[in-house]
Order: sequence, then C-alpha cells, then structure tokens
Amino acid sequence: MENQDWLAHAFERERPHLQVVAYRLLGSLTEAHDAVQEAWLRLSRSNPNNIPNLGGWLTTTVARISLNMLRSRNLRREKSLETSSFEPDISTSNVIDPEQEVELSDSIGLALLVILETLTPAERLAFVLHDIFAVPFEEIAPIVERSEAATRQLASRARRRIRGGSRVQDADLTHQREVVDAFLAASRAGNFEALLALLDPEVVYRADWPVSPTGFSREIRGAAAVAKQLMRRAQEVQPVLVNGSVGIVISPPGQGLLVSQLTIVHGKITQIDVIADPTRLSQLHLSMLSD
Repeated sequence: MENQDWLAHAFERERPHLQVVAYRLLGSLTEAHDAVQEAWLRLSRSNPNNIPNLGGWLTTTVARISLNMLRSRNLRREKSLETSSFEPDISTSNVIDPEQEVELSDSIGLALLVILETLTPAERLAFVLHDIFAVPFEEIAPIVERSEAATRQLASRARRRIRGGSRVQDADLTHQREVVDAFLAASRAGNFEALLALLDPEVVYRADWPVSPTGFSREIRGAAAVAKQLMRRAQEVQPVLVNGSVGIVISPPGQGLLVSQLTIVHGKITQIDVIADPTRLSQLHLSMLSD
C-alpha cells in the first residue's frame, strides 16, 4: 500500500508535464486527459522497480497512447463537427480549466495547433516530441516503429509543412498580410469604421458549420452586415498561410478551431470562407507565417 501511495504521488508530480505533452500531441483537452489517465493505469499495473526513469517512461507511454488516438481519429474524419477533435470538452472537473486551456493554446499557438492537424500521426509525434520537447530521435523511433533515420525524415517533413510560408518573399503575399493585419487590428479594437474600410461593399461571408452558433449565420452579404458579425469574434485569432494565401485561424469561445480563407482584391476583402468541417480542414495546405 505504501508503495502504491508513493507511486501515486510520483505520478502526480509528473502529471502537469504529461498533460502538456498530451495536449500538444492531440490538440484536445479531453483526449489529453484520457491519455494521461491511461498512462496512470498502465503505471499502476507495472512494477516500478523495472522503471529506472519514471519521467521518461511516462512521457513515452503518453506518446504511444496519443499516437494510437491520433491514428483512430484519422479513421473518424468523416464524423460531424460535434465529434471533432478540435472541440474541447471542459465540463468535467478534473479536466484542465478554461484558464489553463487558454494558457496551453497560447503556448503552442493557434496557427501551429491547427497546422498540426494536417500532419500524419507519425509526423506530428516526431515533430512535437523532438522540436518542442527535445526528445532524442533514438527514443522517438521505437514509438513510431521506424528507424532513427526515418524518424528524422518524419520530423523534417513536418517542419517543412509547418514552416513552409516563413521564407516566402512575395510582394502580393506581403500586401495580403498587411490587409489581414489591419483587419485583425480593427476587429480587436472594435473599430467598426476601420473594418468597413477593409471590406468590399459586396463582400460575402460563408461558413460551413452544420449548425450555426447562436447569433451567427452561414451566409452574410454586404460590408455592414459582415462587419457586425466579425466584431463578435475578434479576440482569439491568428494569421496563417492557407493554400498559399494569407488566412486566419479562429478559436471562438466554446467551439473548436476554425480556418478562414480570405479573398483580397485591390486591397479589399471580397470573400470570407470559414471552414469548420474536419475533413475540409485536413485537406487544406497550412503553414506558419513569419513575423
């Protein structure tokens, strides 16, 4: 009994780190909690005398569990947005609270979080463990069941996908970024007139969510009407490169991550397409934008 108590206390010391690892691998608070709980169950059934490095063992165990969850998730891509991995569930008291959710999202970045969803499970795991947590490739290789060289290639491919837009030197892209930055600044400041000035008078706003959140519509036309809707979701946003053009990652309160594709013509936003469907999101080519 004393040994079990010691093990439980040792696990609790590791839990915050394990929760962060699982969240960054999975991008879901609920799934991260489940992965950490499963790691505890496996530990409680193990002989601690055979575990020389408890922290390393637990990190590896959480990574293996998360990889299996990512693979299972890929098989469920056709499910509706309500069951998407993007949707956090913080209704249970022992899941990370909303303040921790914001802190975790900020630590990884909205854009990176949604870009990670476009990687294969093995690429995602190799990148997150190595580039974010500095786990050596020799320790990651057995988890993804590849050689060390192949594991390096997984991380390299993920890195290229994630940072693909950082070296783009294109005048049109720079102009798009200026428009988007001004658009986000006006939204965050609640500057309705500045927002109107950036929208084409005939701008069209479309969203593909299966059920519109309260107060939101799937399609809106006209600068004034679109600006009024956009003023309501101005805080949790971040620019990202979407299929070669500047777009936005959005994190509305109580919902999952969304991606907005913007059509910009002569310095005006003429069309905004909000993509929420997990299948469509997985088909986008997303990468980070340099500051």
